[in-house]
Amino acid sequence: MSSCGTGCGCGSNTSNTPTRPLITKNKVNKDLQDYWETIYNVIDHEKSGWYEKNPEPTIQLIEKSNISKDDHIFVAGAGTSTLIDYLLDNDYTHITVSDISSTALEILKERLQNRSTTINWIVDDLTHPEKLQQIPPVDLWVDRAVFHFFTEIDDQQTYIDLLNKLVKKDGIVIIATFNLKGATKCSGLPVRRYNELMLKEKLSPIFELQESFETLYTMPSGDTRPYLYTLFKKL
Repeated sequence: MSSCGTGCGCGSNTSNTPTRPLITKNKVNKDLQDYWETIYNVIDHEKSGWYEKNPEPTIQLIEKSNISKDDHIFVAGAGTSTLIDYLLDNDYTHITVSDISSTALEILKERLQNRSTTINWIVDDLTHPEKLQQIPPVDLWVDRAVFHFFTEIDDQQTYIDLLNKLVKKDGIVIIATFNLKGATKCSGLPVRRYNELMLKEKLSPIFELQESFETLYTMPSGDTRPYLYTLFKKL
């Protein structure tokens, strides 16, 4: 299998790599869940282009949000994120974790071991949410590198509609995307890049931007990717 060229690690030729092919570009909208299941079955997740050993930029914004330890935190498209370890280590008690890939969440549960039982786990698609429509109101919504995968206007609007529905008044939303100098693809999929103004326009007038900054993320491969981090408050 050849590399996708994005640094995600999905092109590694190891002896135990599954032979199941990746979904083709023409089928990806129809079979997005199947695509991500394949990605997490093929790659070493700790070598993937999006893996953060220490999610420091997100942690900075969480600490600035001043949420309580028992506030409801929702992590969108969590994958195998170490942010969940941080939340548990710091005694946050009401956490919902979602991803389109059940494989990713199983890897995360295995790492957390017994601590995983304290978390509400949901496998769902943010562009066609079903189970997510039923979760309790959210005090803090965290999205590190999910929204930029939604290149279609309809998918973006579905995501924003869910955000509007679930986040409480005065609730906090953290969204990190590739900035305008960032990659045009990730894991073989096209992405939509943003600057501060573009995200403000997407989330207004219901969400007000409180803070934003750009940062250079270093992937496990050593390559770098420019990101934009934003913190919004629901009015």
